[in-house]
Amino acid sequence: MGNFSFIKTDIDGVVIIEPKLFGDSRGYFMETYNETAFKEGGIEAIFIQDNQSKSSKGVLRGLHFQKTHSQAKLVRVISGEVFDVAVDLRTGSKTYGMWTSVVLSAKNKKQFFIPKHFAHGFLVLSDEAEFCYKCDDFYHPEDEGGLMWNDSAIGIDWPIAEGMKILLSDKDQKHPLLKDL
Repeated sequence: MGNFSFIKTDIDGVVIIEPKLFGDSRGYFMETYNETAFKEGGIEAIFIQDNQSKSSKGVLRGLHFQKTHSQAKLVRVISGEVFDVAVDLRTGSKTYGMWTSVVLSAKNKKQFFIPKHFAHGFLVLSDEAEFCYKCDDFYHPEDEGGLMWNDSAIGIDWPIAEGMKILLSDKDQKHPLLKDL
């Protein structure tokens, strides 16, 4: 696929993308997105909105989704490191309620494609992290949904270091369990 490697995960449609770096003594260059290459890699989403957030160590954002205006996302980290998670919420999917993850960092340059109808979240592992993501639909605040980050029925194995304090928004502390969606 030219400047990208597309790595399938255990959940159909969720893909880890490794960009090719072109470096020399001055630094490096890489493509982060190329519509033609992504289509060849099986990713058909057309992105219409870019977002960026900055968070400190222990911040856990998620697990978020849009109820009727579901969004596919292409996520990456431009500084720091996060543990990124996708949970399958596709009705009738053989992997419904299952999760997959990847560590995204400024160092490894990996990206994570999360299809529509997934819950998404991440935990910041470094002192700070800047997180960027493309969406294939606009954000609709009235359509927000969430899933409890530590739902034992899902069983996400968050890499919480000893002594790490998890920092959640008020909203993220109140999400329902999978069985209550």
